[in-house]
Amino acid sequence: MAAVDWFATDVAAPPVRRPRTRPQSVPRTRRRAPGLRLTGGIFWISAFAVLLAGVVALNVAVLRVNMSVNKLNQLQLQLQAENATLSSQVSSAGSSLRIEQAARRLGLVPAPGTDTSYLDLGGK
Repeated sequence: MAAVDWFATDVAAPPVRRPRTRPQSVPRTRRRAPGLRLTGGIFWISAFAVLLAGVVALNVAVLRVNMSVNKLNQLQLQLQAENATLSSQVSSAGSSLRIEQAARRLGLVPAPGTDTSYLDLGGK
């Protein structure tokens, strides 16, 4: 055992670890009221709810405007089709074949080609 004691005296003993002690905290002089944090949370939740309601209201307004624009586009297409139909009717009413048929019903006949004469207004 003497050998063990000889080595034991030469070897440094491991350092003893002491538990850490936290420094004494300085007591707070100003404390919040327990209801103040709850009141702030309610404020932010209410503000967020108001913003969401505004976004929903804006989306509803845009949807209504889009529906009215869609109705106006449909009305425009309908009126364009009606204008095309009326234009076709005007064109057919003014055609020479229809006018000739209306004249025959009234008893008018085309003049013979031999009765037609031309005047020369050139004067040369």
